[in-house]
Amino acid sequence: MRDVDFDFDDELDADPAEDDGRARTFPAFGPGKRIGRKFADTWWGNSWIESMERTALDPEQLKKGRQYAFAGQVGSITVSPGRISAPVHDGDQYTPHDTVVRIGTLPDAEWDRLLDRVAAKAGHIAALLDRDMPQDLVNTADDAGVRLLPGYGDLEPECGCPSWDHPCRHAAALSYQASWLLDRDPFVLLLMRGRAEPELVEELRSRNTGRAVTAEEEDATGTWAEEAYTTAPASLPGPPAPVHGEAMPLAPLLAAHDAPGIDADALGILAADAASRARRLLVATPAEVLAPEHDAWQDAVRLASEMPNSPAAKRLEEASGRAGELPRAIKAREYAGSAGVDALDTVFSPPKDLVSRATDALREAWEGSGAAPELKNWRNRWTVGRDVQVRYGRDGRWYPFRRHCGQWWPAGPPSPGPADALLNVLKD
Repeated sequence: MRDVDFDFDDELDADPAEDDGRARTFPAFGPGKRIGRKFADTWWGNSWIESMERTALDPEQLKKGRQYAFAGQVGSITVSPGRISAPVHDGDQYTPHDTVVRIGTLPDAEWDRLLDRVAAKAGHIAALLDRDMPQDLVNTADDAGVRLLPGYGDLEPECGCPSWDHPCRHAAALSYQASWLLDRDPFVLLLMRGRAEPELVEELRSRNTGRAVTAEEEDATGTWAEEAYTTAPASLPGPPAPVHGEAMPLAPLLAAHDAPGIDADALGILAADAASRARRLLVATPAEVLAPEHDAWQDAVRLASEMPNSPAAKRLEEASGRAGELPRAIKAREYAGSAGVDALDTVFSPPKDLVSRATDALREAWEGSGAAPELKNWRNRWTVGRDVQVRYGRDGRWYPFRRHCGQWWPAGPPSPGPADALLNVLKD
């Protein structure tokens, strides 16, 4: 391994999949993130971890890697055929290390055998689309001579840090956080092995359409999709229309069923919210369905933003333990959704070169406008004068803030650059 100074000629090998659209980039996990009683929540996520830990030469590097993963010191993770990569930084420095973990892709012949077996069992397809990987699917792959999950020595870490450990703390942190991605979506593992979700779904659909159905299969499964669609109406109904108007009063219903202690108004709001979210899922894209779940605070802000002046919103604020913060969080959500709420709360240290570029850009934005006010930088926040601030979000966008009554309030939607965010807030 070697030092990285971020010259283009000295970086780790570029990922060719980024040019053909097969790479997927996931936002960084925040500090304190943990899923499940073990490090990962699913058996296949923990299997990934075990394959990495079995080849580790120094348990201390694994321990530090877990600490880095929990502390949110891994940046956005990019997954593509044969590799995962992310910038990983140490807690006491700005410049991250380019870190890669490589895994072998499956040859075309193995993919053909695997997809033939998967297409023969509708339950396997349904499980994958439901973001599940049943043990039977992995056994089916093994029967076809295909090893989906990595085994001993299948993961090869690389890092730009000077350590010679295998893996170093940075590669271990990346591997641990990769298990969280696998927990949520087994298609991430299939992408690492060489095939992206759209092409896999298309190949499975093609195989399923062309399969000849045996008498035993027809008896066991009932009506096949092809037959069902030939007898179905010419057009299927679309998703239900959104419901408007007042929610159904639940107080009389609860009283009739002897439900003392239940807040009818709050329950009605939750029921209406559940119905609304269910409808959105019916028309959502796969990426929207798989979007990371909100934490308790984000969910409280989401609910309160739909009923900002209600007694239920006041109770949400009190129950969250963050009294007085809800109005600012609702305003942040109005401008930029959950990412805006995150920018309101999150403090982190961006890369040192980004800090330098942003500072220069903010100073240049004042050229020709008279004497520039004092500019102060603290981590991901730049304060301009006394009452204006620009913050760098974990989503890579820049958020404007203005001081009001001693508090920093969101002052507009995010911008792609720091100077744009500054100029937008100064126009107001």
